[in-house]
Amino acid sequence: MRILIIEDDGQTSAYVSKGLTECGYLVDIASNGKEGLVRAVSEDYDLAIIDRMLPELDGLSIVETLRRANKDTPIIFLSALGGVSDRVKGLRSGGDDYLVKPFAFSELLARVEALLRRPASRAVETNLRVADLEMNLLARQITRCGQTIELQPREFRLLEYLMRHAGQVVTRTMLLENVWDYLFDPQTNVIDVHISRLRQKIDKNFEPALLHTVRGAGYSLRGPD
Repeated sequence: MRILIIEDDGQTSAYVSKGLTECGYLVDIASNGKEGLVRAVSEDYDLAIIDRMLPELDGLSIVETLRRANKDTPIIFLSALGGVSDRVKGLRSGGDDYLVKPFAFSELLARVEALLRRPASRAVETNLRVADLEMNLLARQITRCGQTIELQPREFRLLEYLMRHAGQVVTRTMLLENVWDYLFDPQTNVIDVHISRLRQKIDKNFEPALLHTVRGAGYSLRGPD
């Protein structure tokens, strides 16, 4: 099995590569983010081990790009950034596991083996649709009734989350954690402001309205019954 290591620290990459090679894996090493992304996109690997902090392109950007490109290679983040919010960001960007430096090789190997035992995942969804509202995740394009709708990055992320949970009631806590990466409620009206802006763009000039406020609960994006 082939494993790609994207790590700019030579000692770490050599240590991990030596251990994996001794266990029978074929290992390639990329020492910066851009080289790593090119290898990960253009070649087939059974697993990738990626550092968060890399020159030229950071690890989060690499993983997000791979997932948008429909690459479902299992990924382990290997990073000195070990805070809760750091681990959450790594997993939400598309990582499958997260191991904090310093680490024991035996634990890394166990995590590699666990990921490689998993069955192949389903194809990544690249198009979302609710009624006549469509989102192309690869092109980052939104249309309704064939008309293009321009969104700011945070509005796009908010709409994507709502579309992935279409028909469900989405609470403020869910939005804060998954769209804003807040692990607490900052007691601001940031959600209300963005919901209002989003509603103006996707509902104002169209029928029927898709984005609904569920009083006392949250919000729901749904098509007509």
